[in-house]
Amino acid sequence: MARRWMFRGAAYGRLPMIQPFQVPVFLCTTSVLKRNNLKYAVCARYSQSQDIFTARIQDSIQNLPKLLEDIVQTSISTGPRGAMRVAQGIQAFVGVGSEWLSDVSKVANSPRGLPTELQLGLLSPSYLRKLFERMGATYIKLGQFIASAPTVFPPEYVQEFQYCFDRAILREELGEQIDSVFEYVDPKPLASASIAQVHAARLRDTQEDVVIKVLKPGIEDILVADLSFVYIVARILEFLSPDLSRASLVSIVQDIRTSMLEEVDFKKEASNVESFRKYLEAMGLTRQATAPVVYHQYSTKRVLTMERLYGVPLTDLNSVNKLVPNPETSLITALNVWFGSLLACESFHADVHAGNLWLLQDGRIGFLDFGIVGRISPKTWAAMDLFLGSLATEDYELMASSLIDMGATNTSVDSSTFAKDLENIFSSIKNLDAEITVATASNQRTNATAVAANVVVDERQMNALFLDLVGVSESYGLRFPREFALLMKQLLYFDRYTRLLAPKLNMLRDNRITIASTRSRNM
Repeated sequence: MARRWMFRGAAYGRLPMIQPFQVPVFLCTTSVLKRNNLKYAVCARYSQSQDIFTARIQDSIQNLPKLLEDIVQTSISTGPRGAMRVAQGIQAFVGVGSEWLSDVSKVANSPRGLPTELQLGLLSPSYLRKLFERMGATYIKLGQFIASAPTVFPPEYVQEFQYCFDRAILREELGEQIDSVFEYVDPKPLASASIAQVHAARLRDTQEDVVIKVLKPGIEDILVADLSFVYIVARILEFLSPDLSRASLVSIVQDIRTSMLEEVDFKKEASNVESFRKYLEAMGLTRQATAPVVYHQYSTKRVLTMERLYGVPLTDLNSVNKLVPNPETSLITALNVWFGSLLACESFHADVHAGNLWLLQDGRIGFLDFGIVGRISPKTWAAMDLFLGSLATEDYELMASSLIDMGATNTSVDSSTFAKDLENIFSSIKNLDAEITVATASNQRTNATAVAANVVVDERQMNALFLDLVGVSESYGLRFPREFALLMKQLLYFDRYTRLLAPKLNMLRDNRITIASTRSRNM
């Protein structure tokens, strides 16, 4: 087989900007030697590939009107926001491009030539990060994804996108009446993300400490325009490559769109918090856990004012040990409260990373940030209940049956073969290399030492595990519901807390942990 390299792209670090691709050329040569003549017969195997190509062209022509109709309808629903977004994109490109040209002019006559970063232009890490920041929330989220995926992107890009943050624009959101409501508002945000910022404040009338979560202006319009563009791209990709439809690319984009638009409606988040607080009160759990009180009179769709809770993340090992004598008991409390909310609450907290799950100064568990929640249908939870039981007992036949009942596949599945594949996948979780990293900081004046710990799992192994899941999904036509993915993500968070705070605890088998069960409820 002969191979021809058609293109070579500029590369930075380990990741080429344009991946080279290979075109295989099949040659069959027959030489027949005679006295004075040398004859060559060259044959190329084109007929089969031509038939496939013709069939694909015909399918594409048939589907073209539907694609165009979808693009037009999406563009119409986006409205003038799409045109405005294009103008903003051009403005951002020109701004960063002008900065790059200015930097190039400064070193144009250097005997060493242009640095590699300047040679790459706007595709270099620093200029690409600046472009993402100017483009706004959607691209900042993409930048945060780059920063959190060191096994996918080169280290230069991962490091640069750590600085992808927004500017403080609190006063523009709260308006002119903030002085009559708040005694003070700290201009320096406690936290800053792509769509919102959180500021410490104090109410003037009650002197209560609060936090104000402020949505950045224009974020909703930007998200609608950008996500509509992403949807169109996904539709075109599925049209050009029908194999991508098996991965439900368009469905994934639609789920992301729904989730992100819910995050920018703080009235919905306030409702989620209130629902969780009512659950705690109804179940008599207010002494074990809490969520912030929402001040509705000082909250809108774009501003959320809440009680300020004081505590530490569950990964701050030194502080946790100072607050409670037995961290394992606190972890069990957090697990019981969260598992109980799966059935007893209208929605469950679907983002329990260390920043959102605290041990408070009074010893209670604090659940923060209800921007991302999940809701489980009875059918999904009945199957999930069986799934968790099978995971605890390593009963892969039951696991296969539960996933089929969940509607994870719409085809006829060989349950036994499916179970064997699941066993191979989930048994690999046990082999994931995990280590606890401990960071210390000393205060020379007080001789005090602070200790923070975290559980680190080899991301390459985790990526390989998910690739195996994708492979099984494709082979069996799996279509996992969104709730299943959210639940699995939270279980992985709790698994990391368990390794840190209670290494000997099995959260699916320990009798002190109560998993809400449809089976027990129906008995």
